[in-house]
Amino acid sequence: MPTPARRSTDFAMTHVPTKKFLKRQGLAPHKKLGQNFLVHERTPKRIVDLAGVGPEDRVIEVGVGLGALTRPLAAACAHVVGLEADAGIVRLHQEQQDLPANVELIHADVLKVDLASLVAPGERLKIVANLPYSISTPFLFRLIDQAHLMDFAVVMLQKEVALRLMAQPGTKEYGAPTVLLAACAEVRPLLAVNPAEFHPRPKVDSLVIRIGFQPKPVRVQALGDFNRVLLGRIVHAAFGQRRKTLLNGLTSAGLTPDKTTLTRCIEAAGLVPSVRAETLTLEDFVRLCRALDHGPPSDNPNPHQATP
Repeated sequence: MPTPARRSTDFAMTHVPTKKFLKRQGLAPHKKLGQNFLVHERTPKRIVDLAGVGPEDRVIEVGVGLGALTRPLAAACAHVVGLEADAGIVRLHQEQQDLPANVELIHADVLKVDLASLVAPGERLKIVANLPYSISTPFLFRLIDQAHLMDFAVVMLQKEVALRLMAQPGTKEYGAPTVLLAACAEVRPLLAVNPAEFHPRPKVDSLVIRIGFQPKPVRVQALGDFNRVLLGRIVHAAFGQRRKTLLNGLTSAGLTPDKTTLTRCIEAAGLVPSVRAETLTLEDFVRLCRALDHGPPSDNPNPHQATP
């Protein structure tokens, strides 16, 4: 796994000015929204540099906050569409007109907005976000669902969550997001971020990662075509009850008419029904997906000859 860039060490004490500024504006970080504002200039600039955005790019930013990441993004690319769920923050920027002219600020919840509407036909989504930890998992699943529209996402996550996305089979960190992201993208670490970089300070470390959808990663290309909706159902069912065997975990998902058919499909994929989901590779899951999609192999040795 690539080594993330060195942790930022520019810890100028700007938490108090940020706190006072918010108080003067009648604002405060919302725990419900998971708000932790970046308070140092160096880190947002480093994130933008690592994201690799260019002067022709149109970038979606999730969670504008006080604009710490928005401003260097706007300086690096053609247009920034900033999504912000906090009405107070949106009102602040509208009143002060403090964001660059090439920033389009939208009051919206990224989990509800139509992402396709944010780009022109034929254009792919490029997302940069200091993501509220409270929505990280559903946001990641939205990216997976919209993989066909995605170019890349550079996202700041709780370090523990980010490491799960790069986990290996057989570990406790390995799970449904790991498998489903690996089926459509490549995840690599960019920058470790200390809690002292934020107001308020979170109790955990953060990690900025890059989720690259295009160009299509070699591993994804090697998978070939398969039913991605079905793969999602299989993976969620398999990891939904981690301690159960693969057979028992999938039985309740209604993927086949009966347990016998399911057993035959699992075996047709070259797997043992008694294995557990956490031991399966992405390739194992894709083979299982194809077996379930096509049904179990026929008992008839000559499929072109009807059985009397």
